[in-house]
Amino acid sequence: MSNEQLDQLRSKLDQVNLEILELINKRAELVQEIGQIKEKQGAYRFDPVRERAMLDLITEHNNGPFENSTLEALFKEIFKASLELQEDDHRKALLVSRKKKPEDTVIDINGEKFGDGNQHFIMGPCAVESYEQVAQVAEAVKNQGLKLLRGGAFKPRTSPYDFQGLGLEGLQILKRVADEYGLAVVSEIVNPSDIEKAVEYIDVIQIGARNMQNFELLKAAGEVNKPVLLKRGLSATISEFINAAEYIISKGNGNIILCERGIRTYERATRNTLDITAVPILKQETHLPVMVDVTHSTGRRDLLLPAAKAALAIGADGVMAEVHPDPAVALSDSAQQMDIETFNRFMAELKK
Repeated sequence: MSNEQLDQLRSKLDQVNLEILELINKRAELVQEIGQIKEKQGAYRFDPVRERAMLDLITEHNNGPFENSTLEALFKEIFKASLELQEDDHRKALLVSRKKKPEDTVIDINGEKFGDGNQHFIMGPCAVESYEQVAQVAEAVKNQGLKLLRGGAFKPRTSPYDFQGLGLEGLQILKRVADEYGLAVVSEIVNPSDIEKAVEYIDVIQIGARNMQNFELLKAAGEVNKPVLLKRGLSATISEFINAAEYIISKGNGNIILCERGIRTYERATRNTLDITAVPILKQETHLPVMVDVTHSTGRRDLLLPAAKAALAIGADGVMAEVHPDPAVALSDSAQQMDIETFNRFMAELKK
């Protein structure tokens, strides 16, 4: 074969490549349209039955020289890329995405502007046990110049026999103490029906890890005019976490603080495994403030300070931790709460 013939064949091959490129992009446009329809219908993007039918149609019309198995492999890659294209389009549409809002969301809570580039802290007891207990912690929190007090009134526990919190009475105690010390209240709500009453007593609705995918609760929180602190689920992927926030913002409430609190792995040295790299990923993918709960992620008092330093160093907007006047007699999570003296040292180290 002469060089001239070779050049002619290569030219034809280039032309065919361009035709294939044009067809692949046309196919991609159709895939995007299909993805938009599926999203409106709430249908799954991946349809294995449809994929099998397409492959069968292709192999039925195959006249060679490629083997059917080769063509199936080639088209499966095209199908995979098409599915990823649909998912990318879906991510672009998320209201929590930086693609929708490039600038950081800043949330003002009692003068603390979460997302403004400064460090913020949310401190308080794991569970509200009494007025005296909460008041002692609130005084310590106030003395440190902090403005947010956390405390559990509704406590979803692994065992039904463990302390479940004081409920509405606990919220009333939090509100009374917070008013006395000029603090804002952060507390978890576990039932959508409790939100309407709870907003009278709290300034920030916390949605805990076990309720991250309680979709009715997420939607209910999205319908009220209160900031929401959303914790990552015990075994949730970052994508699932982001989509949980999307449930809230889709109902109109964009004042959301994401909270990484550790995920469940095979490791038992800590209560959970703190996914510290989730912080910069969430900051890149969303415009929402990101906090780290060092108490529930480590489950150990001796690890709270280094975990908090790591969280702030990697870009977290703030840290959440638990404080109790006497952790040894706490009704829940005694091993992970700081006493007031330890809390003061903790804050002194972080303020250096």
